[in-house]
Amino acid sequence: MRILFTIAHFFQPDSKGKHASQRKNPQSRIQALRESITNLHQLFGKSQTIINIGQKLAFPANQFQHNKLDIIICTTQNCHLLEQLSLPSHLYQHSSTQAEPMLLGFECQALLRDYLGKYDYYCFLEDDLIIHDPWFFVKLDWFTQQAGDFNLLQPNRYELSINNVTDKAYVDGDLLPRVTAPFQNVQEQAELKGKIMGMPITFHRALNPHSGCYFLNANQMAHWAKQAHFLDRDTSFVSPLESAATLGVMKTFRIYKTEPQQANFLEIQHFGTSFLNLIGRQVALANSYI
Repeated sequence: MRILFTIAHFFQPDSKGKHASQRKNPQSRIQALRESITNLHQLFGKSQTIINIGQKLAFPANQFQHNKLDIIICTTQNCHLLEQLSLPSHLYQHSSTQAEPMLLGFECQALLRDYLGKYDYYCFLEDDLIIHDPWFFVKLDWFTQQAGDFNLLQPNRYELSINNVTDKAYVDGDLLPRVTAPFQNVQEQAELKGKIMGMPITFHRALNPHSGCYFLNANQMAHWAKQAHFLDRDTSFVSPLESAATLGVMKTFRIYKTEPQQANFLEIQHFGTSFLNLIGRQVALANSYI
């Protein structure tokens, strides 16, 4: 399988900035992007082996997927940390632009369109997202086989901590229905049910379709690129950042996520604890929490 990943990356310290990309200390951003890139190669690349102790030989492992992946880091105005990643240059390519920082997601869309017909999956990630699941694309393929190309499964973003009220928090819970009502009808095929490895699983139309990423197969990418709204740079969903990441696919596909009881079926780590730290402060724990 051939996979193209585009990653929107920006860093510029700003004392008034509210995003992690604007903090004074770049170390957390460097760590997040470094882990994002290396995990993609370690999970989905071909360079994987198993050591045969008896023969003292390392044989190929996990070759059934036969993935070839390319990663393009999209930056703007020379505001990035690529020189500080200390990664081999062959692990990614660099695409430099002059776009507004919060609109880098649209530059990634243009890159994905430019490579139409060359890959099996076309992917976008913000630069603080890390995949840990080697079966991530197997699950996406399974979902599409069951539900069809017009239905898109989005992963649930989560944060981790051992020093807070909760150890793990999924950060993209429901928005008020009116927020996405102009762009999607969540009552249309509101629920899908299936069974995988003997386990029943339920998918709901997402009142919060944002995940800071998306993963489209070749048919889905080609379909999106044909739409009149493709690359229209509409920023009317929450903010320019969320719009660049999510609005285009929300206009094009019925977006699903697994219900909270099965949130970890398809998930992606959001580096840091900026959302998780809100619990017990701006966000109260529900009475049912144990």
